Amino acid sequence: MSDAEKQVETQEESPKKRPYNLREKKDKKAAYRSLIRAELADELYDKILSIIVLQKKYKDPNYSAKDLAKELKTNTRYLSAVVNSRFGQNYSCLLNEYRIKDALHLLTDKRYADKNVEEISAMVGFANRQSFYAAFYKNVGETPNGYRKKHLEGK
Repeated sequence: MSDAEKQVETQEESPKKRPYNLREKKDKKAAYRSLIRAELADELYDKILSIIVLQKKYKDPNYSAKDLAKELKTNTRYLSAVVNSRFGQNYSCLLNEYRIKDALHLLTDKRYADKNVEEISAMVGFANRQSFYAAFYKNVGETPNGYRKKHLEGK
């Protein structure tokens, strides 16, 4: 077998590299998730939505799960269990989802046309450009610049 054939063969065997080091979601069964009472989970779910969404705490890049647990007067395990079971994702993905929704509006709003992507990422709560680009690509399927160009041309 020639070197070129070996190279083609190894390329076919290796999994396709995903952009921004995104990984496939693994479904894990954690025992503690089923130990939380449904009423408590519902109560925490409502409070999480109130704090994260209505108070827009997702815009604070330093707002951790520990901070939210303290504010809810619970522990991070219960918080994590509720976020996983009710929202179907982890804490940072939950925050990033709301940050990206906010960024989508800002990227296409003509009032923010003078802001660059890094400024918008900071406005919605991302600590750095890399995490913004990775989360944006994961949620939207394209880069922030690509999204902005496509949607500003259409208007």
